[in-house]
Amino acid sequence: MGLLETPLLFDFELVSSENLTYMPMSVRFNLDRFGLRISLAQWQLLPHADRALLARFPVDEDAQIEPNFDHALFEMMRTHANVEPDWFTPEPDPAWRNAAAVPERLQAHSRAVGAAALGVERWAQLDPFKRYVLTKLTRKDEPSHDFLPAMREFGLIG
Repeated sequence: MGLLETPLLFDFELVSSENLTYMPMSVRFNLDRFGLRISLAQWQLLPHADRALLARFPVDEDAQIEPNFDHALFEMMRTHANVEPDWFTPEPDPAWRNAAAVPERLQAHSRAVGAAALGVERWAQLDPFKRYVLTKLTRKDEPSHDFLPAMREFGLIG
């Protein structure tokens, strides 16, 4: 699969990413999936065109995009930030991949913002990338400002 025609951004990210000033979920997904880490400051050192290109990589479970994403990211970081991304070992079985169980942190965040608990059937119907996004938005103790907008956009609350 090739690059997407435009950067992959959810509606809730249009405001929060501020023209790619902040890393969109599609980039976070590929960084997490391939075990790469860059700081927000490093991200912001990249020219807008490079950030837009990284946000055009697909978010499918396709190992063939890994070398392309890796190579592009490494070249961009060397050229514009004079650093390389940090490596880490990706979680072997992240909660978002399990369509049979809604993560407890997601349920806790739903309760914290007054939303109904998410049922397993609805969780299973979400595509893996959307499950990743919701899981990523619930990694901290306090709900992210993007959590409710994401739940709305994904049709999980009214």
